[in-house]
Amino acid sequence: MNQKIQWLRNTMSSLDLQGMIISNPINIKYLTSIDAEGILLITRKENIYITDGRYIEYVQSILTIEDEIIVYNITDVSSDDYENFFMFCENVGFEENHVTYAKYKEYMHKFKINNLVETENIIEKQRAIKDDEEIKNIMTACEITDECFSYILKHIKPGMTEKQIAREIEEFYNKKSDGLSFDTIVASGENSSKPHAIPTDRVIQKQDIITIDMGCKYKGYCSDMTRTIFVGSVPEYVKPVYNLVLKNQMQTLDQMKDGESIRLLTKMVENDFRLHNFDLIHSLGHGLGLEIHEKPYINYKNDNTLKENMVVTDEPGIYLPGKFGVRIEDTVLITKFGCINLTKSEKNYIII
Repeated sequence: MNQKIQWLRNTMSSLDLQGMIISNPINIKYLTSIDAEGILLITRKENIYITDGRYIEYVQSILTIEDEIIVYNITDVSSDDYENFFMFCENVGFEENHVTYAKYKEYMHKFKINNLVETENIIEKQRAIKDDEEIKNIMTACEITDECFSYILKHIKPGMTEKQIAREIEEFYNKKSDGLSFDTIVASGENSSKPHAIPTDRVIQKQDIITIDMGCKYKGYCSDMTRTIFVGSVPEYVKPVYNLVLKNQMQTLDQMKDGESIRLLTKMVENDFRLHNFDLIHSLGHGLGLEIHEKPYINYKNDNTLKENMVVTDEPGIYLPGKFGVRIEDTVLITKFGCINLTKSEKNYIII
């Protein structure tokens, strides 16, 4: 049987679940590699995927005998079939963070379930630990991101707009990867003070500061990297802020390893920023994989620890509204005794 589905069955058994309804498309893709509209049912004896007739041929081309998944065309499933899927199942799990109340009531009525049980993100938690194939895909996405950054540095010049730079990045990714993992952020001058700035028609000027947050997907897996660069020279008033952000970004990399407290990692950066009268206004980082933001979230609210084979970001930033901002971000693989930085682009003063 598909190893990920076998893991899920074992986990369900430990939670006294006799069945589960999986409707989150990202979780379905994680478990089966299927990227289509549909629903996955884990019943007592079978794994069932119900989809639209438009996707039957595609789904059957993705699955193998080892997956042990029965594919149904939704038009061929009767009301009796729905009632029989979870027959003799006392407890059936569902994804409470993905399912609306209306869909919950539909499940109860359609499947005639005795007890529909919240599963508390068991699949999302498992997704946080990457296997070898997932790590390989993320590493490739990060290599492409480094290539794109080298490319874009040679093309940025005064007179270009933020939108033009973002389009150059997107075109590069479209040629080398599955495309963007998120909408590229290109923020210049005073716009760089906005952590999630949207590229505008602002023209790049001499002596500008530019923050670029970029990433791509490779075989469905994401990369994420941010660099803050300078046109012509680094303004003296920016250097103390840049140096502080870089110091904390590097110190966090030095501390990241299996078993490290996420809360303490974040507090270390927050405390240093406050000593210099700045605040860390967003999370220090986040997990990534099939989605650009996944568990774990690296912030002071998370009292869990990093685990081997998690892939997370390290992205401290300081933002002075109406003036400028600095963020430096890498994608990182957690190992037993440290971490491996997967985005290797230069981080010391980058001047174009």
